[in-house]
Order: sequence, then structure tokens, then C-alpha cells
Amino acid sequence: MNLIDSDAKLREFAKRCESSRYLAIDTEFLREKTYYAKLCLIQVAIEDEVVIIDPLSINDLTVLKDVLTNKAIIKIFHACHQDVEILYHETGVVPTPIFDTQIAASLLGKSQQASYSSIVASYCHVTLPKKDSYTDWSRRPLTKSQLKYAADDVVYLPKIYDDMTTLLEQKGRLHWLDDVFEDLSRPEKYETRPRERFRKLRRVNQLSRRQLSAAREFAAWREERAQKANIPRKWIVSDEQIVEACKREAKSIDDLYMVRGLKDALSASDARAVVNLIKKGLACPEEDLPQINHKSKNEENVDVVVSLMTALVQLRARENHIAVQTLAPQAELLKLARGHTQDCELMQGWRYRLVGKELQDLLKGKFSLRLDDGNLKIIYDEPTHDA
Repeated sequence: MNLIDSDAKLREFAKRCESSRYLAIDTEFLREKTYYAKLCLIQVAIEDEVVIIDPLSINDLTVLKDVLTNKAIIKIFHACHQDVEILYHETGVVPTPIFDTQIAASLLGKSQQASYSSIVASYCHVTLPKKDSYTDWSRRPLTKSQLKYAADDVVYLPKIYDDMTTLLEQKGRLHWLDDVFEDLSRPEKYETRPRERFRKLRRVNQLSRRQLSAAREFAAWREERAQKANIPRKWIVSDEQIVEACKREAKSIDDLYMVRGLKDALSASDARAVVNLIKKGLACPEEDLPQINHKSKNEENVDVVVSLMTALVQLRARENHIAVQTLAPQAELLKLARGHTQDCELMQGWRYRLVGKELQDLLKGKFSLRLDDGNLKIIYDEPTHDA
């Protein structure tokens, strides 16, 4: 294990990476007090070498750009989203191509959120220590224990990757996740969109469309302020405060300050800016009002249909050793239950072959489901014959 703690060492390592067929990558970071993650370590395993890169001692991480985007080198991660987001922010590029062992595990009998330690135990028969799982990675010097813990996060990934790809190929599933892995390398997946942040507000479904418009303005203002100051968004105002202010349709500072905590959180000038944004949102033209899918009164029937389909999905997932949410995500079941087949993943590729076609037949009444000694049975309708 080598420690890379200078720009010169990093340049030399980047050259060595060019001859490796893979890069196994993980990161250690802190995010409690910042908007952007503070990158503290990058762990990389290549053929015959494991390194710990110390970003706090290096001025230019962009020397890794060519290696990260070299299509001849597979980038192996476990639960890659945060790692890729950080690397994109630090280097300006998204690693490609990607193989995520957590996602692949869901096609090999593991749960959709299988932990790295459980995968290592299954494939490498090693129990990973947990001593440094909540350590302060920004402190220097790093201890031997910290370095060992960090290296462990990548040292087993190459073997896991090789074993997984072999098993997937044997099962005819090696290319089932091509689209998923390709999607993970799209830069837009990791870009922040302040004017879409309102959709993730807690209790946002309590708002009318016009109030949603106000929330869109308020949440975007908070997002931009948090980015500029590099502090957590909740340190400015909370989700609940945004929703309550927009539900109240605050059109004056006095109205805004009626929301608990906002008088302390917002200065007079900030409060004035927020009030103007709320008024702007409330005055939004009808055709530009945002919408969030609320459950309608007719959705009770949809819920029943989804529950019935879920029973069938669980049966096929168990038979094929695939995580239920990987085989049929809840959002895709809802689309199918509502009759939206054009953009439904269950109507495409391997999902269609494994369960999608059968779900269509279920919805058309071609067979029924029943319990037989506690087991789900599929009963096809008998054809009727004229006497």
C-alpha cells in the first residue's frame, strides 16, 4: 500500500494506471458542515498496487481525468453515487465505464442495498473490522489503522468484480445492467438543479400548485445560498419552514416571521428577498405552474393492483435470486398499474422477459393468483368450450 501525498507522486501513479485493466475506487469524505463534500481520501486499487491518495496534500487532482475517462479501464465501485459525485466535482469528469458491485449483487441473490462488508464476506470470506468506520478522515497524520481500513475498501473489489462477472455471464445476465451502468456515467446525474429542489422538500405534498410555485422559488434561493456559502442547506432554513411559509402564502415580512424560527434565521434583507420570491411564485402563469403527483381519489384501485402485482414480482424475484426492487421498482409498478406502458421499464429488455409480460397477462385477467398451503400459485383460466 502506497501513500500518494504530492502532485509528483500522483502524476507517476496516473501513468501506472494506464496499463491496468481496472481501477477499484472508493473515497472518504466529510459532509456534516459543508454543502459540498470535503474530500479527504481517494483509495485506488490497480493490478499489483493499492494506493491511498491524500487530496489535502495535492493541488491538482485533474491529472486523473484521462485515466478516469479511459474506456479501456473498468472503474469498479460499491454504491458509487456519492463517490462519483465527489470525483466529478473535484476533477470535472465522471468516471466511465462503471461497474457497481452493489447493483450487480442485486442480480445475484443479494438485497438491493447490500453492504460492502456483506459482499466481502460472501465473495472473499473476510470479516472487515469496523473500528474506523466513523473516524475523522480530515485529521492528519493518518494512523496505520485508518490507512488499513481505507485500503480494505478497494483491495477486495477486483476479485469481487471478476467473480460477479463470471456468475452473471453464466446466468446470461452480464449485460442486463449495461443501461444502468451507462446512466451512472452521465454528468447531468450529478449536477445540482436548484429549481428542482422543491420536489424533495419534506411535506411538499401539502401544497397546492400555486403554493408549489412559491416553494420552487424559495427552495432555489436557499440552494444557491447554501452552494455559495458551502454550508448545509438546512443551516439556512429548514424544509418545514419553506413549506409552512408557502402554505401561509406569506406576502409580507410580518407574515413570513409568523413561521416559527424564520425571524432568527433570516435577516430583514433576506426576508424581503424571500417575500418577493414567494409573491413571484404565487403570481406564476397557470401554464408554468409546477406539479407533483398527488394520490387521487381513484388511486385506491391502483394500490390494489400494485399489491397484486407485487405478490407476483416477489415470487419471480425469489425464483431468480434477484432483489425485488431491482426486478420491479415500485415506481415502474405504479406506471404499469396506471396504464403507462410506453415509458415503463417493465415493458423492456430482461425485466419484460422475466416478469413484465406476465404482469400484463395478470392485468388482462388471463390468470389469477391464489394461496395453496401458504405458497402463491398461478392459475390460468380454463378455455370455455361450447357443448
